[in-house]
Amino acid sequence: MMSELSRTEGRIVTVFGGSGFVGRHLVRALARDGWRVRVATRRPDLAYHLQPLGKVGQVHAVQANIRFPESLAAALRGADAAVNLVGILAETGRQSFESVQALGTAAVAEAVKSAKIHNFVHVSAIGADPNSRSAYARSKAQGEAAVLAANPRAHILRPSVIFGPEDQFFNRFASMARIMPVLPLIGGGTTRLQPVYVGDVVEAITRSLAGLGEAGAVYELGGPTVRTMREIMEFVLSITHRRRILAPVSFATASKIGLISEAANSVFRGLFPAEFALTRDQVELLKYDNVVSAIADSESRTLRGLGLMPETMEAIVPSYLSRFRRSGQFASERAAE
Repeated sequence: MMSELSRTEGRIVTVFGGSGFVGRHLVRALARDGWRVRVATRRPDLAYHLQPLGKVGQVHAVQANIRFPESLAAALRGADAAVNLVGILAETGRQSFESVQALGTAAVAEAVKSAKIHNFVHVSAIGADPNSRSAYARSKAQGEAAVLAANPRAHILRPSVIFGPEDQFFNRFASMARIMPVLPLIGGGTTRLQPVYVGDVVEAITRSLAGLGEAGAVYELGGPTVRTMREIMEFVLSITHRRRILAPVSFATASKIGLISEAANSVFRGLFPAEFALTRDQVELLKYDNVVSAIADSESRTLRGLGLMPETMEAIVPSYLSRFRRSGQFASERAAE
């Protein structure tokens, strides 16, 4: 492994969407491995916090917008590899799933092809399906197709729900538990997920860039355990020492709530509290399990297939959710409030 990584010393990798949650962890790992990291983002001024993650001059932010091909070409000029992390969890204004995750990914893929870069990793999501009723899942599938059409030897990674200190998953539920006496279990809380640690996703990316794994294949990344939404909510309540009612909500009712939430978010121009934000598309996604498929597992297109032993959520999540306890991080282990 080290001999493979040593080949990256001084080479340039362009990371699209590198200033986000996964991006900041990836930039640190790439700098560790000796890459010169070029972070391509719409707002380079919001990516300056990444510079201390490497040596002086090793991490550099550049302006790039998926709507302007010339900016993508400039961001890739002289690069040896590229990673695409661009994606959104909910649509806002001009940032639609189609424009960002389908058309935007296609633009990045074409730019990478034009730059004659063959070392390309695209991060998608488990559940990507061109026939899905979810616009999110359809756009992810369209993005994957565009990547493979432009670069058949690209590496595509599909993580399940990603967790880590700055995630929008466990942190959101813990924040909801701090405010709300009743927490909804959409669809009864039976949907199964396979949360994966951001550090493991990042290592899968770096190993793919180092030439490990099968080029042109789709890898599905999940943690070591599968949990239902109910089990995940109970886990969050246990860590934060809170007692809350878990109330089942049907998909039909949740969809109506999502419609109201979308309207409220539109009225408040994106300032609607994130804890209460819910979209109909998110409800649609929750109708299906988000776990590594049996075929990916049998073909070793998983974290273990890349030589990684995934971290458990039990080992990582308590380290950053403890701040949601009423008495803070150093609260004693007493009965839940």
